[in-house]
Amino acid sequence: MNTPSSVRGARKATGQREVFSSRKLFILSAIGSAVGLGNIWRFPYVAYENGGGAFLIPYLVAILCAGIPLLFLDYSVGHRFRGSAPLAYRRLNRKAEVLGWWQVLICFIIAIYYAAIIGWAAMYAWFSLSKAWGDDAEGFFMGEFLNVADNVGVSFDIVSRVFFPILAVWAVTIIIMVAGVNKGIARANVVFMPLLIVMFVLLVVQSVFLPGAMDGLNAFFTPNWEALMNPAVWAAAFGHIFFSLSVAFGIMVTYSSYLRRKTDLTGSGYVVAFANSGFEILAGIGVFAALGFMAHNTGAAVGDVVSGGIGLAFIAFPTIVSQAPLGALLGVLFFGSLVFAGLTSLISILEVIVAAFQDKLGWNRKAATLIVTVPIGLISLALFSTTTSLYLLDTLDAFVNQFGILACALVTVIVVGAGLGALPKLAKHLNRHSSIKLGTGWMVLVGGVGPAALGYMLLNELQSKIGEQYSGYPAWFNGIFGWGMAGALIVFAVLLSLIPWSRGSKLNDPEFEQHKAKVLDEELPDTTVKRY
Repeated sequence: MNTPSSVRGARKATGQREVFSSRKLFILSAIGSAVGLGNIWRFPYVAYENGGGAFLIPYLVAILCAGIPLLFLDYSVGHRFRGSAPLAYRRLNRKAEVLGWWQVLICFIIAIYYAAIIGWAAMYAWFSLSKAWGDDAEGFFMGEFLNVADNVGVSFDIVSRVFFPILAVWAVTIIIMVAGVNKGIARANVVFMPLLIVMFVLLVVQSVFLPGAMDGLNAFFTPNWEALMNPAVWAAAFGHIFFSLSVAFGIMVTYSSYLRRKTDLTGSGYVVAFANSGFEILAGIGVFAALGFMAHNTGAAVGDVVSGGIGLAFIAFPTIVSQAPLGALLGVLFFGSLVFAGLTSLISILEVIVAAFQDKLGWNRKAATLIVTVPIGLISLALFSTTTSLYLLDTLDAFVNQFGILACALVTVIVVGAGLGALPKLAKHLNRHSSIKLGTGWMVLVGGVGPAALGYMLLNELQSKIGEQYSGYPAWFNGIFGWGMAGALIVFAVLLSLIPWSRGSKLNDPEFEQHKAKVLDEELPDTTVKRY
């Protein structure tokens, strides 16, 4: 514990912790984080491939039994311990700090390639006006736009028409981040989220009136009840929910730490979760209506034109834009939606990293933001404005999702639940001012259902990735940027946790001591409290 003089020094160095000026701004920011690129290009494809309309059953079960319970876990840790992911877990237990740094490093990997996709989407919004891809959307994307190298590897051959959009994305994002929680993050979400919603609603309205749209919607919603007997379908539902709700990224731990002490945490969580799901279903309607038009126009079955991810966004959708009435407007709305959805998520991802170093090293907001985000932006530009960017993005995304997020989430729920026995105290904290009370059921879901689902998915991914080289890439490439990256996250998380907390850090912040004093009845056992 600091002496009185060092406590005053800590206060002077770090200042009072920022808070969202209202619960509404937190909810808007949390929705902005959850609603990202995956809602638009991943959910429709996952739902279609896993039973269509029938997929909504395991999807709803996954939300209620895993997604929302683990979202509440993040809320409780962040709000109770008033810190970034490393600081919050450190205050929970000294040895748990490594979990927070693992989440920070996951966000680092995601941030460097996420900005690239936003830059691509921004360029394609511009390309939509003239339909610059011509009659060969795939050839344009892989060739003229990305100039993808023939051989898988690492190149530093810069592609200028990719470099400058990514640079612009980083410039906008850094400006927002420097401004802080309320003046930057909250204000950006106040602007971007309404724009995203308006643009996407217009996109959906335009799509459903295209010829063949109903065929696409029938393909999307027609239930395949037999799919419910397949464990892989249920695993797909749980896996999508974990990624979609930003669970185990450190995002919701960090955002909830900016909430006022008397806040309805569970009520806010339900609003965020179901708003996110509502947007995903809306995305499914818009995307499959457009795919129905594409199938109608080419004389193919809807199933023959369905794709997800980058293929949907930068190959299938440009083809639809070229063929559709008012196609330029459709393209601007679709790619503009990707830009705004991506920016709100990127901001939240970077906030995890900035807040972590700000808390541990005692930097002020501006210094922490610039010292953290500028190098990340430079790494992003160096790797993802080159001719090998697509290979790197594909591999990093696949491995950080499965062996970063899933593995970290599994370890976290086991450590917090079984290892530290913290769930009863965290449930009590959630219930203190919340409108929806939690009890034994929540603890069973977090401590039992969560680990079981995560463990099953992780085991399946291990078997799949070990069985064959991912995407047919060379073993050395997958070894470095796949398995090596996933392992390096853990190693560097341990090393960062071993760095001593600076004297001006938030670890022994008097503001937190005052907060802790007001919730004495929620304290963890003395043996735990004495460690932080």
